[in-house]
Amino acid sequence: MSDLLVTDFDYDLPEELIAQEPPAQRGASRMLIMDRATGAPRDCQFTEFPSQLRKSDLLVLNDSRVIPARLYARRTLRREKEKPTGRIEVMLTEPAGENRWHALVRPGRKIAIGERLVFPAEDGAILLEAQVLERGLFGDRLLEFAPVDDFFSVLDRIGHIPLPPYIHRDDAASDRERYQTVFSRERGSVAAPTAGLHFTPETLGAIAARGVEIARVTLHVGLGTFAPLRVDRVDEVHLHRERYSISAEAAAALNRARSDGRRIVAVGTTVVRTLESAALRAGDGPIAPHSGDTEIFISPGFEFRLVSALLTNFHLPQSSLLMLVSAFAGREHVLAAYKHAVEHHYRFFSYGDCMFLA
Repeated sequence: MSDLLVTDFDYDLPEELIAQEPPAQRGASRMLIMDRATGAPRDCQFTEFPSQLRKSDLLVLNDSRVIPARLYARRTLRREKEKPTGRIEVMLTEPAGENRWHALVRPGRKIAIGERLVFPAEDGAILLEAQVLERGLFGDRLLEFAPVDDFFSVLDRIGHIPLPPYIHRDDAASDRERYQTVFSRERGSVAAPTAGLHFTPETLGAIAARGVEIARVTLHVGLGTFAPLRVDRVDEVHLHRERYSISAEAAAALNRARSDGRRIVAVGTTVVRTLESAALRAGDGPIAPHSGDTEIFISPGFEFRLVSALLTNFHLPQSSLLMLVSAFAGREHVLAAYKHAVEHHYRFFSYGDCMFLA
């Protein structure tokens, strides 16, 4: 598959099919079921998802929780004769040690190493301060924040939900709940594991009532999931790093399912990245509980070791996530399913509909 180009994963998507809001009711989404062997699509509702599971399945969820990672800052210094700068958008992307975060800064051209930024609340009180330590490409900065008693509680007060760039509106109060899965608990993502957004407590109850085992892993989603691939060939792609963790309980469930030959059903590409990274790390041995970073890039030709069924949302054209899904179910099958979804007016991306590949 080394001759594949990034443009081989393109498709036409009308702008009006990109969901700008979640469905009125959580879980009231459509679901396209696709047979991996034949590529045959079938139109359903997500409410039918529990019935697609077998009693012997292990369903794996990502319990990462989105933090309000979009902040607005002011500069404290300005060079002589330099025009005043309006508010500075600071998007936290990943922690980099005690009180340090990588962040995307816009407009970033004038934000130099050594500069101090302050982050006010609505009443003008300065709740956070940060100094720029390093300057990277495409607006990337390494920031060191002045210590505060509870950094995340301050984020909850002044931060905004980091809606993806294809949602053309400011975040609303409702996004604090709707851009979060009902099973989230571990804070750290700056984008939602969107396949999980469809689940309700009732859905999880229906799945448990069928006798399906449920395991949880954690992968903190970074903004790199939306970053354009700046290469032409698929074999030149190098992905962003994301932090993940597999508990002893989850590792035991995975090892039992694999030993028994049961289906392991991943809810979202983040779960796929977590499980397949763990499988590569384990080699021929059992999955061990551990935490680490993964830069795994899954594209056609990849050998899946754990995942045997996948629930996922629809992904951007020419994206690494579309390549992952194509690796799992075949590029031609997946692109045909996407064409079907467009023709039948499915809603796309984070707040959109989903597909089940089995």
